Amino acid sequence: MSEQPLEIDEPNRWRLETPGHNGWKRTARADDPNKYFMVSADCHANEPGGLWHQRLEKEYAKRLPRIEVDEHGVKWQISEGWQRSRLLDNRLEGEDHVRAKAGADPVERLRDLDRDGVDVEIVFPNKGLMMWATSDVKFAAAQCRVWNDWAAETYSPYRDRIVPMASIATGDLEGCVAEVERCAKLGFRGATLPCKPIFGPHDARHPNYNLPIFDPLWAALQDANLCVTFHVSTGRDPRAARKDGGAVINYVSHSLAPTIEPIANLCASGVIERFPRLRFASIEAGIGWVPWALQAMDEAYKKHHMWVFPKLKHLPSEYFRSNGFASFQEDAPGLDLAPKYDLCGNFMWANDYPHHEGSWPHSAEAIERQMADLTDEQRAQILGLNAARMFNLEVRRRVPMPAARAN
Repeated sequence: MSEQPLEIDEPNRWRLETPGHNGWKRTARADDPNKYFMVSADCHANEPGGLWHQRLEKEYAKRLPRIEVDEHGVKWQISEGWQRSRLLDNRLEGEDHVRAKAGADPVERLRDLDRDGVDVEIVFPNKGLMMWATSDVKFAAAQCRVWNDWAAETYSPYRDRIVPMASIATGDLEGCVAEVERCAKLGFRGATLPCKPIFGPHDARHPNYNLPIFDPLWAALQDANLCVTFHVSTGRDPRAARKDGGAVINYVSHSLAPTIEPIANLCASGVIERFPRLRFASIEAGIGWVPWALQAMDEAYKKHHMWVFPKLKHLPSEYFRSNGFASFQEDAPGLDLAPKYDLCGNFMWANDYPHHEGSWPHSAEAIERQMADLTDEQRAQILGLNAARMFNLEVRRRVPMPAARAN
């Protein structure tokens, strides 16, 4: 993307709304000499279109996501683990078009980070978010290896600012432990796991992260000092509702909400007692639910004591506060609750570049709309310091000042 001013089209003009930053000691503005250290805890790659077709073992090639055209000329997206979906010919314009095309080139990514005041970004797959959408654990693992190799190759020259997460398919326990160890040697700082180990509808017979059978995975992650993340829409098909209101229903109920489950699994099952250095986070699911979920877990632990097992040394909420994090893009209610429920040390801001749900390239305005009632210290934690703890990052400004960029 060019460093020239971006023309804002009418549907995106609301993104410029801000109450300002009067009274702030420092800001999120890229040209502020005293700018906050800012980490976007959730960004996405723009992988080459043929990446998996070119690199995946040939036996799996015909099973990759694809587009098919029926006898009526209607385009359908086909993916093994998802119901097929009709592709509409949406013509993106203005900023929406820019976002859809951004992020493919690492050097361009750095310019886009600079524009938004982001010192470091944590990068997740984009097209690759469908890697887990299969009940065939070997197929999922093979796709994840393609992403891991490509991400290591592509971003390693920029590792001080672009930090990709290793993708791990957890259906094959022995294989996923080996892949964690391999990715640690490749220089990854963390891993992203699907929200459910086995993709698809709930089945009590399937293994889940609360069970001790996953202890070798947690041990491997802890020993390698790799944090673990759970990104939205990676456990099952989020498109459960059809037609009227479906886009909103699916986003809220079937994409965001299921991300609570792996967090509860780790907090309530004794995993953090056995692996006290394991850091974990929900990604892109917002933060407003966190105070409620922590209270609900504690309530269940105390009131259902006759059924609860194992008996923990601390309440489930305490394991989240000590080891857990959650990322958000714009979540004013969650930020309002953060000081009251002692969660300013657990929330991580993200601009979700280059996705439409995010705030790029107007993050400063979005931050000012949401964070006026926080203290300077609380803003600093949420904008970057918490992510530095989660992802083991050095805290220093990396966005060059405008004058330096002009030289």
